[in-house]
Amino acid sequence: MLVLVSLISLLCLQDTVFKETAIDEVVVSSTIGSGKKAVSKGRVASIDEHLGKLSKVEMVRRGNYAWEPIVNSMATERVCTTIDGMKIFYACTDKMDPVTSYVESCNLQRISLNSGLDGNPQATGNIGGSIDLKLRRVGFDAKSSEYNASAGFESNGNVQVYGADAAFSSHRFYTNFGVFYRHADNYKAGGNETVNFSQFQKTNAFANIGWQPADNHIVEAMAIYDIATDIGYPALAMDVKRAEGIITSLSYRREHIQGLFHRWETKAYYNHITHDMDDTKRPDVIIHMDMPGRSSTVGLYSLLQGSKGSHYFQLNLDGYYNTLFADMTMYPVGGPPMYMLTWPDVGTFNTGLALTDDITLNSHHRLRLSAKGAWQHQQINSDEGYQALSIYFPGMDKGNSRFISRLAVSYAYEHSGWAIAVGTGYGTRAPTVTESFGYFLNNTFDQYDYIGNPYLKNEKAIEANASIGYEKGLVRVKAETNAFFFQDYIIGRPDSRLSPMTIGAAGVKVYQNLKHAQIVNASLMADFRLASWLLFENRVAYSYGRENTGARLPLIAPLSYLGSLRFSWKYLEAEGGVKMASRNSHCGTEYGETPTAGYAVWHLNIGGQLRLGQVIANLHLGIENLFDRYYATYSDWNHIPQKGRNIYVNTSFQF
Repeated sequence: MLVLVSLISLLCLQDTVFKETAIDEVVVSSTIGSGKKAVSKGRVASIDEHLGKLSKVEMVRRGNYAWEPIVNSMATERVCTTIDGMKIFYACTDKMDPVTSYVESCNLQRISLNSGLDGNPQATGNIGGSIDLKLRRVGFDAKSSEYNASAGFESNGNVQVYGADAAFSSHRFYTNFGVFYRHADNYKAGGNETVNFSQFQKTNAFANIGWQPADNHIVEAMAIYDIATDIGYPALAMDVKRAEGIITSLSYRREHIQGLFHRWETKAYYNHITHDMDDTKRPDVIIHMDMPGRSSTVGLYSLLQGSKGSHYFQLNLDGYYNTLFADMTMYPVGGPPMYMLTWPDVGTFNTGLALTDDITLNSHHRLRLSAKGAWQHQQINSDEGYQALSIYFPGMDKGNSRFISRLAVSYAYEHSGWAIAVGTGYGTRAPTVTESFGYFLNNTFDQYDYIGNPYLKNEKAIEANASIGYEKGLVRVKAETNAFFFQDYIIGRPDSRLSPMTIGAAGVKVYQNLKHAQIVNASLMADFRLASWLLFENRVAYSYGRENTGARLPLIAPLSYLGSLRFSWKYLEAEGGVKMASRNSHCGTEYGETPTAGYAVWHLNIGGQLRLGQVIANLHLGIENLFDRYYATYSDWNHIPQKGRNIYVNTSFQF
């Protein structure tokens, strides 16, 4: 019945080319049909919307801005997110500024996802997976000059998006640079209900420069400045006055080297993140608080790529030093201010060596091996923060050292339209700064204050994955599953001996190691090409998570379905689709999660491309939540409702 409803009801979008890849990617491009899983909003789409196109990714929403990616049902602690291989760490104790919030579509070439323990060479602690945002560089010997302009508008929330960038290229030099601006007012949920404190505005400016002093010797530099202000977070008790990121890098690359290794890249980078939380615009604030956070990272990696016979391999050495600092000042009426360190100026030094080897056994059989080992040292640099945490952990050391590792192996077989893959891996991760040294951090999800535990063990996980697919003629079908079996799983558990500091908090949780936990994900994809211009896509997914006491883990997706009918003809494209989810009744009630109702949300869009001499123009028009459904997904923090009916239009011009 579900398939029949989808077939009858949908309009549709662009032609999609079937191609099996080891890495799931969203390719960002302004040209129709050129990118896999392209978002209909094109260049004005947010990074969050692009991430939502990846098959194993869900998004945690705390507001209308800066959503947190979840990969394989695991959040930031178990996912490594990098920008062009650079390590960046958020500066907000409430994870209101994920790494992905500091890049814009106009400066993004593609998003690469490695699922599970088989991470990219720069990834560390990536039990759930790793995301790398690849920046767009015009490169050498491209068009001598190119100019782009884009604009977008959304009716729900008065969203306005404007961007412009330029690129220049020659054999010895290239540069591309631009600026992007977004503004949004409060949006409305289904039924015309205003969601207060959901506004934001941000500006992102970037520049990339490349110089080739001699053939195959390349020097590149990059800089991003991103600032967002007046950011509302309706699912939380506080908003954000300012979120600012400065991201820079300088690299040297040698191409076409003779011998065992044919490519060498070394990159040094620095980034600084500033995040200031604010509650001055909230009504009925009992105690006003200031909660600033700072994150600074300096790092280096050196990557060698080579081949010999049937082997293609990569060797990567990387290291970084990060400092995290966050504090809180409370201003009670009629009393003196109260001050507390929540991240006690923690410094983290990490260095590791990674190796991957892709082995082509023959035309049908492939083997992939990947491994990484890293040494990490963390140190509390604040005496005041150390003394405060020592009250709860007498005799604790100011620092600790750990060894982190991962090992993965996978096998793939392809023949006569069949594609079969199996893999396994083992990995560990060190506790985050919050899990080790956090001090009375309030979690509005379960209304508990959280305290870190410096005595935590490394979390360990075994992964098993398998997939089987068949593609022939007009049909493509694929089923895949993965399972993660944890030891010493890290999560907060209530400690009745402690009293909360946040007014109204349910109690205090201290991070602990659980003996066991498991997460299982499964999906089925079936695509049918009904005609050369018509494609019917279907995807069903389900996840399961439980810990050793039998309690369900939080933020585990219920049964869901995605369906779309896509039409493409020459430079015209259209799509109609539905997103459905069952009631999330098997939720993590032990961890403050409550059920969410099932829903079905429909969308329509149409777009086209027009050439006017040397100008390429793209125009898209669409409707999201066609029937104005009031709903919230399982990953919407505190059941903050999604947008109601939203009409959008966007256009871009390439000169």
